[in-house]
Amino acid sequence: MDPLTRRAFTRLALAIPSAGSMSLAAAQGASGPSRVLVGYPAGGTLDATARRLADAWRKQGRSYIVDNRPGAAGRMASSQLKRERADGSTLLCTHTSALTIYPHVYSKLMYDAAADFVPISPIAAVDCAFAVSAAVPASVRSLKDYAAWVKQAAGNTSFASPAAGSMAHFLGYQFSEAAGLKLQHVPYRGSAPAMQDLLGGQIPAYFGFVADFVPYLKQGKLRILGVTGSGRSRFMPDVPTFAEQGFAGIRGVETYGVFAPPGTPDAVVKSIYDTVLVASKDEALLAGFEQIGFAPYTLPPQEYARLIQRERDAWKPIVQASGFRSEE
Repeated sequence: MDPLTRRAFTRLALAIPSAGSMSLAAAQGASGPSRVLVGYPAGGTLDATARRLADAWRKQGRSYIVDNRPGAAGRMASSQLKRERADGSTLLCTHTSALTIYPHVYSKLMYDAAADFVPISPIAAVDCAFAVSAAVPASVRSLKDYAAWVKQAAGNTSFASPAAGSMAHFLGYQFSEAAGLKLQHVPYRGSAPAMQDLLGGQIPAYFGFVADFVPYLKQGKLRILGVTGSGRSRFMPDVPTFAEQGFAGIRGVETYGVFAPPGTPDAVVKSIYDTVLVASKDEALLAGFEQIGFAPYTLPPQEYARLIQRERDAWKPIVQASGFRSEE
């Protein structure tokens, strides 16, 4: 190829967008607004996360609408993703435990957690926390205080979680075993009814997420005894971690992430990841996360994939040891 022809070819190549940007632009344009699947009803924290992300994307010229498909603990939406076009026009926003814990819990998962998702990035992270209600004596101020009280008070061995098979459920199991308590798990259908019963004193203890407690921290109707992150939560800095209180093996941080269908080209994945990075700095999104107790959190696609695999491997023996299995 002579120099003149080579220069002309180079100019032409630079003028043509990459295949990834072309397909993503086509998905955003010709077929109308793209979608973000959410496996839970409108109004919950996962839905709020997806909507804040969609709002931030809209400022970048990316038109995504949230498509709520509740059912089967989010598995309906997750299973739908593999049937969508691999061009960036349909994404999924879900909690990462759907790929790390659910494979060990559900006999009818409806998707392959390793093969049916292309991780883009997490968008937010939230610690779990353990709280007791006003029905528990005021002298109980720590995890060890709680363990001693349970051992002395027959009939007070129950703890609630937002759902059977959730991260909170299995963190409660781990604590029960580590403290030698044999606690009885009481699953709820979501955090809202569990929090109402906790605040009302109908249940003595609840394993949930920091975001569940943030609206009630100033009411004095509950005490948070520990958080399960590697460090203290900035939303409740006075609450020590489980590790600080002698339970180093109990750690759990839920992340909320964005996923593409299997087969999505690397260039499209990179393009979407770049928009997530920009969105993660959006002032309105950050303010919304602050309001509900979420911390912004991103990872490159390959690192997110490795995190998911590590977490899936780590939760497997814990779930198996609990003996819990869902036939749903």
